[in-house]
Amino acid sequence: MTLTRRMMMLTTGASLLGGCVPNPLDGLTQAGQNFLRPTPPDLQPTPNAGYAQWVANFKSRAEARGIHPVTISQAFRGTGYLPGVVTRDRNQAEFSRSFEDYLNLVASEAKVTSGRAAFTNQSRLLRRIEDQYGVPREVVAAIWGVESEFGTNRGDIPVISATSTLAYDGRRAAFFEAQLFAALRILEQGHTAAENLKGSWAGAMGHTQFIPTTFAAHAVDFNGDGKKDIWSIDPTDALASTAAYLREGGAWQSQFGVGCEVRLPQGYSGPSGRGAPSTLATWIARGVVPVVTPTRNLGNPALLLPAGPNGPGFLVSPNFSALLRYNASDNYALGVIYLAGRLTGAGPISTPFPPDQYGLLIEDRRAIQGGLKARGYQIGKIDGVFGRQTEAAIRAFEAERGWPITGQPSQTLLTALR
Repeated sequence: MTLTRRMMMLTTGASLLGGCVPNPLDGLTQAGQNFLRPTPPDLQPTPNAGYAQWVANFKSRAEARGIHPVTISQAFRGTGYLPGVVTRDRNQAEFSRSFEDYLNLVASEAKVTSGRAAFTNQSRLLRRIEDQYGVPREVVAAIWGVESEFGTNRGDIPVISATSTLAYDGRRAAFFEAQLFAALRILEQGHTAAENLKGSWAGAMGHTQFIPTTFAAHAVDFNGDGKKDIWSIDPTDALASTAAYLREGGAWQSQFGVGCEVRLPQGYSGPSGRGAPSTLATWIARGVVPVVTPTRNLGNPALLLPAGPNGPGFLVSPNFSALLRYNASDNYALGVIYLAGRLTGAGPISTPFPPDQYGLLIEDRRAIQGGLKARGYQIGKIDGVFGRQTEAAIRAFEAERGWPITGQPSQTLLTALR
C-alpha cells in the first residue's frame, strides 16, 4: 500500500490538524501565531508506568540507531503520556462529514476573507514557488488554508509526546515509532529546537501539517538559511515543501490546472467519476458547463458529483490524483479546488446543495442550532454543521420534551424550535 503524507489521519472528510474534522475556527490565533488556549487536561502529560518503561527502552534503541544522547534527552524533556491522543486516535470516524458540511468547515466565508488577505500578502513567495515547482500558487495557498488556517492554527502539542504515546499505545506502533525516530532526526539535524517541535495530536506539523517521515523525504530549505523550518511564523519552507511534495515523482503535471465548478443540465444522467474523463469540449456538449471559464488547461477532466446529480459538480484534471496523494479523500481534494478558486476571486458554490438525509437544508440546520442556543443550550458556532455539542444539545432538548433520545435532527425538531 502506498503511504500518503498523512495516512494515519484519513477520514471520509479530511484531516484537520490530525483529523476528527473539528471546527477549524477552534483555537483562533492572532498576528499569525498560535494563540495558546489552556491545554485540555487529557492532552497534558499524565503519569503512566508502562509508558515510562517503553520510553526508557525506546531511548536505548534510538541511541543504538545513532541518535545522540543529548538530542534524546532534550527531545523528551517535559514530555509524557497524553491520554487524549489515544482517545482521539480511536474515535476519528465518529463524525462522517458530507461535502456540504466539509466546505462549511474548511472554506467558510470568514476563511475566504482571511485567505485572500494571506494570498495577497504572500503573493511574491507563492509566485516563486510556482515558478520553481510548477504547482499553481492558489493550490498551495488553499492547502495552507485547509491545513492550518493560513498558518494561524499550526498545532501546539509536542510531537515527541504525541508520537511516543501512540507508538506505546500499540494500535499502529510501527508507524508511530517511525514518526518518533524521524522527529528525533529533525532535532538532530538542527531544523528546529525541541520546544518548537509541535503540531497536531497525531504528530502532523507546521503550516501544511507534514508528518515527520514526510518531512524527512520532502521538506526543502527554500529560503536558504540552512534549515527546513516548517514550524515558525514564516511559511516559506512549509509552502515550498508542499509544492515539492506534490511534484515529487512527476505526480503534479504543470501543464494542467486542477479543476473548476460546473453547472449540470436538469436531470443529468450522463457519465461521472474519475474513471470517465473526457475533453472539455465533450463535457460542454453534454451540457456540463464551467461556472467560470478555466484559466488553466484541465486536460481531459473527469466529472465529480460529491452531493449527487442534484448538487454541485466539478470537473477535475489529472492533477486531482496528486491532491489525493496529499490526503486520500475526494472531499479534501475538492475542498482545496474550491478554496483555490475562491482565493483568486471566484464566487461561492453556484448550485444549491440538495436536502440532507433528514430532509433538511443548511438554513434548516442553522435554524435548529439557533433555536437550541436561544433556549440556553451550548452548541458552539451556528454554522449548520452538527458536531458533538449540537448532538448533545439535541439529546438534552429531546429529554426535556420527553421525546425518544436520538441526538439527530428532524423536521419535527425544526418545527419545535422555530
